[in-house]
Amino acid sequence: MELDLRTDSDERAVILPFLFDLRADSGAWTMRIHNGEELLVADDVIATPDSFFARPPLFDPFLAGKPLSDSVITGYWYNPLRGPDYRVPFIARAGAAPRFARASSTGTDPAGEWACRFMPGTPYEYSALGIFENDGGIVTGTFATETGDYRFLEGTTTGDSLFLSAFDGSHAYLFTAALRGDSLFGLYRSGIHSTEPWTALRQAGFRLRDPDSLTFLKPGHNVSGLVLPDLGGHLVSPVDARFRGHVRILQLMGSWCSNCMDETILFNDLYRRLHPQGLDVIAIGFEKHPEPEKARAALERYRVRMGVPYDVLYGGRAGRESVAEQLPFLDRLMSYPTSIFIDRAGNVRRIHTGFYGPGTGKHHEAFKRELTAFLETLLAEPAPEQAVGSLR
Repeated sequence: MELDLRTDSDERAVILPFLFDLRADSGAWTMRIHNGEELLVADDVIATPDSFFARPPLFDPFLAGKPLSDSVITGYWYNPLRGPDYRVPFIARAGAAPRFARASSTGTDPAGEWACRFMPGTPYEYSALGIFENDGGIVTGTFATETGDYRFLEGTTTGDSLFLSAFDGSHAYLFTAALRGDSLFGLYRSGIHSTEPWTALRQAGFRLRDPDSLTFLKPGHNVSGLVLPDLGGHLVSPVDARFRGHVRILQLMGSWCSNCMDETILFNDLYRRLHPQGLDVIAIGFEKHPEPEKARAALERYRVRMGVPYDVLYGGRAGRESVAEQLPFLDRLMSYPTSIFIDRAGNVRRIHTGFYGPGTGKHHEAFKRELTAFLETLLAEPAPEQAVGSLR
């Protein structure tokens, strides 16, 4: 399938390719989206001679169109979270085909780690760690930033050019770059709403700022006043009696957030393994729907689809005003997800910004090991004889 990311400033089509397959089992259709090692399965699919509709499993955006023949479908990708008029044309052609044409093993090899700058020389400049592997011209990897990563990118290198893309139903990423020895000069497009220049230098061992150093508990503040409704409307607080004396993780997330999805997979596993030892997780969802009923419905779909075994609360709309109102104790919330770790005595021991997902490879594995060891250390600490009712 190809999305056309052309905007008014583009003279020609800007093509974002991705791969999917359709399957029918006893009359029920599924759509499987491929991004590198990732396989996303959508079962909310309608495929008839007159219409085509597919909604990915977690997100609100959807594909809608109609077949032109038995091998071509055209239509639009709609993203209502970006407004009622946000739509991107697509065309899908049946048959096996590479993601990008003319993959070549010749030319500069982008494999390795890169120190990247997006929007360089502007007030909006930010750093990223580029992580790439190259297998005969087929490139996989991602960009890790201080607020998360771009997950599973896949593409090619041919001659002096690099092409990478990803589509998960909610996000459409296209990265292009020219390779000049140990430098990259590129352009990044996110759907039709964002275009950013980027540069990179090959630099093994490059690291971003410590993700535990970016968001703070304000001096003199605590989270004891945090009370929010769960998806059934019941008020929940991390100082409720059932949580006292336990190690607690407050997971600040959103159902629209792909990095939150990756973090939830990890937290699901940690909760199931460590809850018997005293670990609790409380997710607080900040949604892009302005209507609370739609926001709660999105969180409920997320909870069911992800098999979340712990509490999911509704924090309000994802925006500065709502976050400041519900979380006045936090200084400089930078991203979703952000996780707050609280020990058995009620002390905030760590606030972690962003998430290195499985697309970052060894960095994700290292983070999982470190986080598991950290939680096991907290769980090994003695619980207070009478657990405090405030979180300091």
